[in-house]
Amino acid sequence: MIEEFDVRLPIQLGQFVKLAGLTETGGQAREVIQEGWVRVNNEINTHRSAKLADGDVVDVRYPNGPRLMARVCEA
Repeated sequence: MIEEFDVRLPIQLGQFVKLAGLTETGGQAREVIQEGWVRVNNEINTHRSAKLADGDVVDVRYPNGPRLMARVCEA
């Protein structure tokens, strides 16, 4: 299931990952992005400062762990 999160755009990938609760901390968001565990619209994205757009789907795939997904919705 993909949860939708209303945010003010523009928003960076690292900010959204934490805001949507896909990680617990900003440091953890940085780590999962750098490790290549984060996909935006099904493509790996390792750029924490990448700008997201309305409708983008962010997917965190933890190795041997949960897969968490959230959709960006413009507030």
